[in-house]
Amino acid sequence: MTQSEETVLVRLDLNNPVFQANLLVLQKPERHAALDTLNKLRQMTWSQVYRDSGLKWEKIGSVKPPPGIDAIYSLRITQARRATAYRDGAFIRLLTVAPDHDSTYGKK
Repeated sequence: MTQSEETVLVRLDLNNPVFQANLLVLQKPERHAALDTLNKLRQMTWSQVYRDSGLKWEKIGSVKPPPGIDAIYSLRITQARRATAYRDGAFIRLLTVAPDHDSTYGKK
């Protein structure tokens, strides 16, 4: 583990249009819960993200990442939903908010 994982705060990239569309159509209580999670993330280091039992940061093995991305991960963004993302240096680049748990992992 590098020194930066212990001290540098996670930076959020919320610019993916699919992530934005998924986030903005959530019902108000769920949208607020998602925003609370995003606020929590931006106050954490990467080391804390990996260890946080509430976020449940997990590699998705069933989804092939696009070229240039090592792996796609899922994390709990609300009590009922998971988001997909990947790490790019200090940034967490958010990709989607899944409508249900199984769809996060490419299952039906």
